Amino acid sequence: MTDKTFLQLIRNRRSIYGLNSSSPISDEAIAELVGSILREAPSAFNCQSQRVALLFGARHQQLWNIVKDALRKIVPATQFKPTEDKIDSFAAGRGTLLFFDDTEVTTGLCNEYPTYRENFPIWADQANGMLQFAIWCQLAEVGLGASLQHYGNLIEAEVTKAFDLPSSWRMIAQMPFGGITAPPGAKDYLPVAERLRVFH
Repeated sequence: MTDKTFLQLIRNRRSIYGLNSSSPISDEAIAELVGSILREAPSAFNCQSQRVALLFGARHQQLWNIVKDALRKIVPATQFKPTEDKIDSFAAGRGTLLFFDDTEVTTGLCNEYPTYRENFPIWADQANGMLQFAIWCQLAEVGLGASLQHYGNLIEAEVTKAFDLPSSWRMIAQMPFGGITAPPGAKDYLPVAERLRVFH
């Protein structure tokens, strides 16, 4: 791994949709990378409620078949081909990361600190977002493309059953990743002056 600044790592992270099943590092190295970031990712009250399922091979394919079957129920058959192509592009990758919040932990904090009850679910999502972003940046650094997807409302129950996950795990996002077959398109930026206000 090259010695890059944090800002360079952030700039290198992009949504990559052209994926294949190749990888510059082993599945074991990917799992170690994800585990290390999961260990260090911040969370409110250091509650560590973030959870991850890392899928390779047949289990990775199984996930995207679940997504496809769920979408087939709501997308008209005459319009399904573009949807199917999109899901197949995710399935073509090396693997998928599933991100969850353990609601048993988050609810426990709500009960323990009732003053902040309304905030803990928000903080849990923020902590999960930081985890997702950190992993995404590191995947890009080792040469893997990835994107962030959100099919949880359609597939959560089926995924929980299929992968024998705890019922307290609330699905937040899915991140297919793999070898890069096509570079990302140009990215537009709003002027920083429209988004940042500095006060002295």
